[in-house]
Amino acid sequence: MSGNVWALIGAAVAALAGVGSAMGVGIAGQAAAGVVAEDPKKFGRTLILQALPGTQGIYGLIVTFLIFIKIGLLGGGGMKDLSMAQGLYIFVCSLPICIVGIWSGIAQGKAAASGIMLLGKREDQMGKGIIYAAMVETYAIFALLVSLLMLFNLGF
Repeated sequence: MSGNVWALIGAAVAALAGVGSAMGVGIAGQAAAGVVAEDPKKFGRTLILQALPGTQGIYGLIVTFLIFIKIGLLGGGGMKDLSMAQGLYIFVCSLPICIVGIWSGIAQGKAAASGIMLLGKREDQMGKGIIYAAMVETYAIFALLVSLLMLFNLGF
């Protein structure tokens, strides 16, 4: 395979962080539906917690677009002719956000679901539920930073 193919695979792999987001949002959505079935007025508050696991997909998309820019796929200049090593470097840059994005999206969905259940029982404790879910977010941000630092520090 050529370097260009490896770089494009890397871009696709980074976007796979959205799998974790989809699963996490689904997990939280199931909990939210249960709470809203009991009290429809809590829809807006549960929606906030349900949306939190969606960020991993955004982070993966950011890395994907930055890879596209790095290889010249966006910007109108035409795609660069990458060596095998360059393509593999770009591929490796996508791995942190992909792997951590998938796992943290699922974990954040579970934490958000617990926060939603807390909101269902004690509406005044919603902030604590957000904090629990946000703690998982920290690791997705770390993975995003690692992917970005690797990508920006390539020598080409």
